[in-house]
Amino acid sequence: MPNGPTSSPAKSAWADKYRGATVEDLDPPSALSCKPTDPISHALMSAFERDYTHLTVVSQENRALLGYLSIPRLKELLKEGRVKETDPVETAMLRFRRKGKVYKVITMDTPLEELEQFFNGGVDGSGPQDFAVVTDGSRRFVLGVATKSDLEEFVKRRPA
Repeated sequence: MPNGPTSSPAKSAWADKYRGATVEDLDPPSALSCKPTDPISHALMSAFERDYTHLTVVSQENRALLGYLSIPRLKELLKEGRVKETDPVETAMLRFRRKGKVYKVITMDTPLEELEQFFNGGVDGSGPQDFAVVTDGSRRFVLGVATKSDLEEFVKRRPA
């Protein structure tokens, strides 16, 4: 239907690609969290041992999600001398902006179409995202981390 709405073809293409799958079907690895006071060297070693590209940073007091560490960005900061391995994680972490911004909750039940929109910056207009923190519905517990490459691998593994 050439004169139809432009959003229908994209939506149906996603529906065909994911066929009702949710974030749970990605089987995302458990989130690996560190504390703001942990040394950067500890965070790097933990990420390296598990081959993770992102670590969540949680509060020492109540385990609230504060932000994250992007390991590729952290390596750049170390190379440029802007941080040292002995510095605390808080000097290199990226904090989540909470004021004036709608937080997109990604749970195990989130459809993969929504996750793809989130990665492409289409859900809340925040721009493209490299990863998603998967939480419970009330955002009290971090359950895992899903990356754009996890989504791409899922599509490659799925039979046509």
